[in-house]
Amino acid sequence: MIEDLYTAAVSLAGVLLPALSIGQGKLARGIRGRRGAVERLEAWAAGSRNRSRPLAWFHAPSVGEGLQARAVIETLRELEPEMQIVYTWFSPSAESFARTIPADVADYLPLDLPGLVRRLFDALQPDVIAFTKTEIWPNITREAERRGVPVVLLSATLPAASSRLRGPARALLTPSHQRLSRVAAISAADGGRFEALGVPPDRITVMGDARFDQVWRRVKQPLSDPALIELLTGSLKAPGDTTLVAGSTWPEDEERLIPALAALNDPCIRLVIAPHEPTEAYLTGLSGRLRAAGLSFAFLGDEAGVLARPRVVVVDRTGVLGDLYRLADIAYVGGGFGHDGLHSVLEPAAFGAPVIFGPNHDNSREAGELVLEEGARSVRDQKELEKLLTEWTRAPETRAEAGRTAGRYVEVGLGAARRGARVLADIAGDHRSPLRVPNTSMPM
Repeated sequence: MIEDLYTAAVSLAGVLLPALSIGQGKLARGIRGRRGAVERLEAWAAGSRNRSRPLAWFHAPSVGEGLQARAVIETLRELEPEMQIVYTWFSPSAESFARTIPADVADYLPLDLPGLVRRLFDALQPDVIAFTKTEIWPNITREAERRGVPVVLLSATLPAASSRLRGPARALLTPSHQRLSRVAAISAADGGRFEALGVPPDRITVMGDARFDQVWRRVKQPLSDPALIELLTGSLKAPGDTTLVAGSTWPEDEERLIPALAALNDPCIRLVIAPHEPTEAYLTGLSGRLRAAGLSFAFLGDEAGVLARPRVVVVDRTGVLGDLYRLADIAYVGGGFGHDGLHSVLEPAAFGAPVIFGPNHDNSREAGELVLEEGARSVRDQKELEKLLTEWTRAPETRAEAGRTAGRYVEVGLGAARRGARVLADIAGDHRSPLRVPNTSMPM
């Protein structure tokens, strides 16, 4: 069986991983973070697991999926305040984010090995397991089926070009998908494609994308740093100013964005730029690019420099981009000129900012839909970026209408988190019902 070969490969990886745990790379940090995860979760269960209360175990591999999961968790807390919630993640990039999840306990997901998985089930005694978007794990679904624990895939997506529909990936993943109790898909088209992985049509529903609810909640929250926004408002919002907020940028973005801003030679167009990785080395390189372009700049942490009204404010910290988008007359989202994928366009859209990004956005359903709705524009090069910035600066009403369109796009997508939470609450309730008949019809 292909799942047995998978388990053997994971077991071999477990033997080799200690040798790869040295250093500060993502792989090494992930290996170190996973050490002791089973024991930590067992310790939590021994001291805090209340067997009289239902428990939902959420897993999201990284931050993007975590945002979807968090929206559902927050809504589930409102609907079912007695439910206990466990949250696990895979990528070390999600470690700090996971601490913001309103779960009873959060930790790395241990390796998907039968012995470790059995220990987790013995300790947690989950009533429902919720995977998010794409990632499901074969041995977890196999153990869940053995114990009669329902497994749900939330905000599920399966693009037509996905490798999961072909070759070895399809062979490995089909049994796991056949075990799913429910696929709550982003769209009807996504849902239909899960049938090719063996999910019966009567287990497929459409819930939408819970990220819409997450970013909308973010928009409605109070400012996390009101003094920061007051400082920037005083610096960037003089009459006639147009504020461009560029979020999650990479060098490929800045190679177009900075020369475009310099070429416009318009002191009323002000840029706030938040690099994806504002390390000391990265900020040094960005400073050099700004100096070479002849653009005055100040770091966000330099209050006097910001008050001097430079052309560019460089964000030298993380965790503030959500607030900064509130200031945007125009938003630029990074990643569209590289090959690692466009970053999320939903947050600036939710704040009612028209969005610009590069041509490589096939990984983002929302980017393509926003372009079709005319709430966003994709540019192919520096010249197109210059032209669009000129257009939206000189025609503020056109720009504002594009922003309103972007905001409406997000509003229309709301409600997925509640639908997903309702699915989990109902399934967990059925699992606890004394009249429940275990489902033995699913393939092994």
